[in-house]
Amino acid sequence: MYINSKLSQVGTTIFSVMSQMAADHNAINLSQGYPDFDVPGPLLDLVEKYLRDGYNQYPPMTGVPYLREQIALKIKRLYNVQLDAEHEITITSGATEAIFVAIQTVVHPGDEVIVFDPAYDSYDPCITLAGGRTIHIPLSYPSFQIDFERLRDSINEKTRLIIINTPHNPCGSVLPGEALDQLAEVIRDTDIVLVSDEVYEHMVYDGEIHQTLLGHPELRSNSFVISSFGKTYHATGWKVAYCAAPTQFSEEFRKVHQFVTFTTHTPSQWALAEFMESCPEHYLELSSFYQKKRDLFVREMLNSNFSLVPSEGTYFQLADYSNISNMEDTEFVRYLTRHIGVAAIPISVFYESPPDFNIIRFCFAKDEDTLRTATTKLSSLNPMAV
Repeated sequence: MYINSKLSQVGTTIFSVMSQMAADHNAINLSQGYPDFDVPGPLLDLVEKYLRDGYNQYPPMTGVPYLREQIALKIKRLYNVQLDAEHEITITSGATEAIFVAIQTVVHPGDEVIVFDPAYDSYDPCITLAGGRTIHIPLSYPSFQIDFERLRDSINEKTRLIIINTPHNPCGSVLPGEALDQLAEVIRDTDIVLVSDEVYEHMVYDGEIHQTLLGHPELRSNSFVISSFGKTYHATGWKVAYCAAPTQFSEEFRKVHQFVTFTTHTPSQWALAEFMESCPEHYLELSSFYQKKRDLFVREMLNSNFSLVPSEGTYFQLADYSNISNMEDTEFVRYLTRHIGVAAIPISVFYESPPDFNIIRFCFAKDEDTLRTATTKLSSLNPMAV
């Protein structure tokens, strides 16, 4: 029986491919973005408590009220923005679900959606499934910031949605406050909606602060803002996230959400809520925690032939390998995995049109011994060796 695929151009994600290669070649996996250290012990204890205390049936479709209240308190504490926990915050089964639902909520057949390359790989398929057309605009190189002149030129009567990602995966760049002002100016007096992927909001470095769309009154009124507990609490496999949006947006979002996952793992929600209340220092100190790992990775890579500009946010670090090889990045990461014993992610797979620079992405959400071993292996790679 033949199925006419809705996603004929989509295969296995690069994350799965490289992680499998890392396993096959016993390589250090700095490709897929997850920690190799555990969830905080007190949080694990709370999950067990709620499991054993009978919190195992369906929670409300919109999420456990306790958790939504703690999210609202966190947003107030960090960004001085008061959200209605009941009507403006929805718990989802991971940020990928939240992104999918937000896009399905807004995009109709024939609508255009602007994404900025390199773009996280779930955006384009979600747009396609909604019947929309993706318009790719490359971020300016090497800063990986938005080219607002090109953005203005790309907007027309069909433009329905713009997807923002800050801190940015895979680049590690962070949008400054003035960029949000420029964005507001560009979409003013239009019906354009924003989806802001902010899952790395608690990983911003060098004394800078995260500029959330929730903190910009003009943008907040027409935005879906998405964040992730998996990234913040070292629990990517739990797939718990949330979407914050105005009441009218949330109402439409929930209509779709209830028929995608309906709800999310109950004991995890209760445990996260109590941990947020009892241990706010975890998310308050997370930037410092990860900056130490970034600094270690960058410092140790000074002994290599890679060129690095320290990441501004996320737990990813870009590396230019132009001094080593002219090999395409998709082949170069395979070489690294097979022969050097370290797996990375090629940047070109996040572009509609491959860029003309040689850059790959490493994940530094690893313990110090793992990072030191990986950087020692990477430093052994000589120019023109491949």
